[in-house]
Amino acid sequence: MNEVWQVGGVKISRVVEMEVTGGSRFILPDATRDACRGYRWMFPHFMDDAGNLVMSIHALVVDTGERRIVVDTCIGNDKDRDIPTWSHLQTSFLADLEAAGYPRESIDTVLCTHLHVDHVGWNTMLVDGEWLPTFPNARYLVGETEWRYWDDRTTSAQVLADSVRPVIDAGLVDFVPVDHQVCDEVWLEPTPGHTPGHVSVRISSGGEDALITGDCIHHPCQMTRTDWCSSADTDQAQGLKTRESLLERMVDTDVLVIGTHFATPTAGHVKRRDAGGYWLQV
Repeated sequence: MNEVWQVGGVKISRVVEMEVTGGSRFILPDATRDACRGYRWMFPHFMDDAGNLVMSIHALVVDTGERRIVVDTCIGNDKDRDIPTWSHLQTSFLADLEAAGYPRESIDTVLCTHLHVDHVGWNTMLVDGEWLPTFPNARYLVGETEWRYWDDRTTSAQVLADSVRPVIDAGLVDFVPVDHQVCDEVWLEPTPGHTPGHVSVRISSGGEDALITGDCIHHPCQMTRTDWCSSADTDQAQGLKTRESLLERMVDTDVLVIGTHFATPTAGHVKRRDAGGYWLQV
């Protein structure tokens, strides 16, 4: 289930928290079984034979040789969440991360594409009743635009309280612009709409390139149906514009597109469909 890609001198490893079939209806309400079944290119990786979408929640470790960067930190254990299947999890995520070669103490950078619940959870871990930074030797990079938007919103108060504010209080957070250069091989690209400060992550090394999408594309079905917007988008019109612009830039290029919620095999290349829209060749 975990995967590894090599982009020039950079290794990107996927560490899965959970992969689910048929649980996407609440996030992509237009992607009904009947609507999806006709797009057979998604079968069997991203859709089952009945038209149920398959999605993943995972972190991506970007290892440049000099830097060890975790992109998005999933849901996390012990968190009290509104979605029952996400609440009070007890997963093997940290053990799986270590098995991939990355004990939590070895991570030097944590990067959140945005501050939704399933992208910040493992920022912290519960120790003796207290939320402590999971990655004590890392700088946590949080978009300044993103933080300003969520800081005073009561709808996100619980998530911020257990997964964001503790690392701020620990002095580990750097608020960064949407085009922040993390290092020579890694930088942020603004992809707003899902949230105001949402970013994707670009990796470039040795003449090879990859893009980690974040949630500007939740599922590959949104490549064919760019008009299928997420119910969690703060600005669906902007999200649609961002998605179409991004896909037009990526289509028929050698850029490896790695979906933050794409099920196994998770990464591929954007191709144009004769019938309109795009698809992901894996």
